[in-house]
Amino acid sequence: QNSMNLKTLTLGKQTFVLHNVTGEIIKFQGKEVLKIERDLIALPFDSNNIEATVDEPHYAGLAGLEDFENGTIEVKMYSQLQNPPPYSGIAGFIGVYFKIQEKDSAFESIYVRPKVGRINNQLFRNHAVQYISYPHYKFDTLRKIAPFKYEGSAPVALNEWITMRIEVNGETAEMFINDMKYSSFVVDKMLGKNKKGAIGLYVDIGTIGYFKDLKVTKKALKAKPKTSEKVNGI
Repeated sequence: QNSMNLKTLTLGKQTFVLHNVTGEIIKFQGKEVLKIERDLIALPFDSNNIEATVDEPHYAGLAGLEDFENGTIEVKMYSQLQNPPPYSGIAGFIGVYFKIQEKDSAFESIYVRPKVGRINNQLFRNHAVQYISYPHYKFDTLRKIAPFKYEGSAPVALNEWITMRIEVNGETAEMFINDMKYSSFVVDKMLGKNKKGAIGLYVDIGTIGYFKDLKVTKKALKAKPKTSEKVNGI
């Protein structure tokens, strides 16, 4: 897609380019926010072919930053379900794309499913966070080849502000939620081959997403502490 033809929206000093999402800048709970929803005309969804039609390039990209490699991405986001729902399996999918390549050929992502973040069912809670690497490693593929390695739990919910902070360091990405001291999710080795790229705010099928206070801080690669002993049986 040629970004020259894509709609842009400006929030504060940041401009966002809409890729297969509809959006507007609105006042929400007293603050200016970016509101986006997946554009199902530009990028149709097929409930009989979920793997092929989700985790696609539907996001609002931060203009002017194409070379994020190591550092911190932090954003406040709020997820609502569309009513009526376009599909029964919607869960409030919302999060961040990073290391996005030109023409959306590849990217990394961590997103959440707020609907199951505090549900009374541990199996479902374990699906609250998802890492994917587009185009080869979407959620369904990863669930088949490495169950639960790229998913986890996080104390998130619908209809409330979630602060997501992603710390990217080399091949590792850690996610922190709501000023928690420790990360609740870690990708110890990301699957994408690209070292750097652009950043985007993501929603998927059935989500109305609101975003504000996006902060991106580039940092130098940090040396990893050496693990001195191997834990038995792990």
